[in-house]
Amino acid sequence: MDASVKQMSESLDALTVRDVSHRFGSMQALDDVSLTVPTGGFTVLLGLNGAGKSTLFALITRLYDNTSGTIDILGKDVRRQPSAALQRLGVVFQARTLDADLSLLQNLTYHAALHGLGPGESKRRAVAALELVGLGERANEKIRHLSGGQARRVEIARCMLHRPGLLILDEPTVGLDIGSRESVISIVRELVATHGIGVLWATHLIDEIENTDRIVVLHKGKVLFSGTVPGLREHAGADSVSEAFRALTGTTQAELA
Repeated sequence: MDASVKQMSESLDALTVRDVSHRFGSMQALDDVSLTVPTGGFTVLLGLNGAGKSTLFALITRLYDNTSGTIDILGKDVRRQPSAALQRLGVVFQARTLDADLSLLQNLTYHAALHGLGPGESKRRAVAALELVGLGERANEKIRHLSGGQARRVEIARCMLHRPGLLILDEPTVGLDIGSRESVISIVRELVATHGIGVLWATHLIDEIENTDRIVVLHKGKVLFSGTVPGLREHAGADSVSEAFRALTGTTQAELA
């Protein structure tokens, strides 16, 4: 994170969403959604498939235009100041977005160039980012030779090239084995601890949540709870996050599995 963003992050939340709604024709995808992601913290956006998580991410990243409410990234409104806001944002979408025929290093340096970095600085940052995710020794291998979990780690490295203050990840461990899932989430948690970034981690997998996380429960386009994990259990009168989620949403264990 560069010095200006780091200084800014000391007094600003990484992400603030206020009163955001979105429709697709007659379908209400998001209904008056508000949430906050603190800087230097790991926030879980928990919801089943179809809850509205990907729609919210599309609004945050400006793939869709938010015509109601406001979305601020480190104090910059994504609608009124899109370039300044998105410069502070790193994104891992659910769909894979790497070029399989390029090497790890080529994928990253190409992305760095899109952010206006020169060839020398692009390579330096790319090498450092790959070391950060434990793939420095494979920099010159093609993406197609990686496992799914390793490719995800490259995408995380790519997100860090421009030193964002906010990282958002949409179901990043879908389709990964247990070991790969643990590796990916561990790397992201380490970024929070060492780089002080804010993270919004969207998932439907309750075992990815830790007791120290902040949690936002999104269900059928509405925020049903926002706060701490212990606060969620207390709010729902439940002994576990799974029980609390089922109590709030009316879903069954089978639907949650």
